[in-house]
Amino acid sequence: MVLYLPQNHVRYSNTRLAEASINGIVRRMVNLPRSILGGFSRVMNGGRRNRTLPSSYQYQILQQDTPYVPEEWSFLTSFQYQYGSMHPFFYACRFAEALKIAEDDHKFLFLYLHSPDHPFTPSFCEDTLCSELVVQFLDANFICWGALANRGEGLQMAITLGATSFPFCAVIAPAPGESITVLQQLEGPLSPADLVEILQRTLEEQGSAFGSSKLKREEKIKADRRIREEQDKAYLAALKQDKERERLKNPPLVLPKKAMDERLKQNSPIKQQGRVKETTFTRETPNKDPANKGKDSHPSSQILIRFPNGEKRERRFSSMDKVKSIYSYVDSLGLPGTENYRLIASFPRRVYGTDEMNMTLKDAGLHPRASLFLECQ
Repeated sequence: MVLYLPQNHVRYSNTRLAEASINGIVRRMVNLPRSILGGFSRVMNGGRRNRTLPSSYQYQILQQDTPYVPEEWSFLTSFQYQYGSMHPFFYACRFAEALKIAEDDHKFLFLYLHSPDHPFTPSFCEDTLCSELVVQFLDANFICWGALANRGEGLQMAITLGATSFPFCAVIAPAPGESITVLQQLEGPLSPADLVEILQRTLEEQGSAFGSSKLKREEKIKADRRIREEQDKAYLAALKQDKERERLKNPPLVLPKKAMDERLKQNSPIKQQGRVKETTFTRETPNKDPANKGKDSHPSSQILIRFPNGEKRERRFSSMDKVKSIYSYVDSLGLPGTENYRLIASFPRRVYGTDEMNMTLKDAGLHPRASLFLECQ
């Protein structure tokens, strides 16, 4: 089913796009609320924090057995309960943390404010936001964050961005200081094709504006790396000179010929008779497991696993390992909230479930490298 915008919304969207094509840049600066600024400051000063819940909370939330839902999971829990697990990968974290993830990954943030009681919400979620086209496009190009528009940070962002109607979406980029840059703002229902077209155009028109800053950051990183390498070389050269001076200051002791002959006599086999033979130990080389011996000959596959709280884990597997090996690795971490989950590749979207467990990583298209999302069910 294709959804069409009311006439006033169509004019609004076309005006925004025309303005973007004429002036090149359409954006506005918005100051973040004070409560969100506190979280943003903590993220910037302390790095990305792991915001996971105890497993008991996770289980109760996903089963809808408790009225208490922590703020980070309120939207995702409500959304999955009503529309299922086929949706963009929304990060279950604070807005400031999602913004930091977007900045680290050099991507824009796609913000969605969910108004459950609005008449346009069900059709937009089912037909547009959960469509395969939109899911694959958002997972490949954006960091997605959602919130309930009537509580917590979702309500604060609705007021800050001046949301007047729903569904409400926005494309946001980090900005210096205590503000964000709103690159695109969409209000009202949209078809999947219309939404992807607007987002694609936003990427093309706005991406160049932030490309220069990204290039400056990369150049700074390279310059810092060069400085560290030069400092390491200078340190090693100085250390080598110190050792050489120490060696010249304290030359090795040379024994006179008589003392040397006496030491050789004491260490001769005849002198050794009558002494207690010292026990000698030999270090045996452990035998390699024949099963691992064949596995070492196969090239390795590099797998990056991204968790809903923003945490990333990277590990190398043999290309002939099975998909279930990745599940075993995730289970071995013992992270809260991983009692019931599945692994998903974003673009093209593919679910690695029970049917793929015994496939090799090479046959499953996960070689030589792949990025997977961990999605709780």
